[in-house]
Amino acid sequence: MATNDDLKLLADRLDRLIGLIERTVPPVAATPDFAAADAFVWLPASHGLEPVARVNRVDIGLLKGIDRVRDILIDNTERFAGGLPANNVLLWGARGMGKSSLIKAAHAAVSAHHALKLIEIHREDIETLPHLMTLVRGTPHRFILFCDDLSFDYDDTSYKSLKAVLEGGIEGRPTNVVFYATSNRRHLIPRDMAENEASTAINPHEAVEEKVSLSDRFGLWLGFHKCSQDEYLEMVRAYVAHFAIAVDDATLRTEALEWATTRGARSGRVAWQYVQDLAGRCGVVLVE
Repeated sequence: MATNDDLKLLADRLDRLIGLIERTVPPVAATPDFAAADAFVWLPASHGLEPVARVNRVDIGLLKGIDRVRDILIDNTERFAGGLPANNVLLWGARGMGKSSLIKAAHAAVSAHHALKLIEIHREDIETLPHLMTLVRGTPHRFILFCDDLSFDYDDTSYKSLKAVLEGGIEGRPTNVVFYATSNRRHLIPRDMAENEASTAINPHEAVEEKVSLSDRFGLWLGFHKCSQDEYLEMVRAYVAHFAIAVDDATLRTEALEWATTRGARSGRVAWQYVQDLAGRCGVVLVE
């Protein structure tokens, strides 16, 4: 006959066993309230979506020097939001030229007259992308899944999950989802990584193709290149005019070029950083 001590010991062991099981079973995801916001951040730990009340973005009219890629992205986004076929998009190229800013601005422009949601998934959470796809699949909403600064290192195999979800899986990409990503790399992997794969593989061509094929899942590749001096000054002047900062053009030109020289680059990011400094010195609050 079991004693009280035996029963207590058994209960303690059952409690520990239940605790171990709970840690291994993924939490049941709550049904997201997509009416709460137009933009969300994916939280893989809870399999949930956090609404973003105010997205950090600039007006699309302030993005200068990228007119062609802007028009292509807007057109693709408009078609998708309207229920027509559209492509996954990879925005690649020079840093600071407005890749992520363009995605957020395009979403704002299109969602003004379409029901379109933006969900950001962080690079380190790419392996949980199938869970996110399951959550949004079959809902009446249309989604842009957005990953900023997407790239993969030597020992990173999570790119295989992304490949399968985008086009190659048995379910395929949901018709109400497109995937927009930004990267400094056109093929999402370092050049020396591809060369190393080729040098050590039995079939070098196949080894490289395995890595490069991820980029092929993106139907649109939009390249961003370093801007010219004139384009850089156009960006600066557009910001200054938009925020009504009082400064004469000769001073603006001299200071803006000196600012770019000290940073060794001309880009939209550098232009914005200069305008922030200028606004601070002029006592202007930068509020949209």
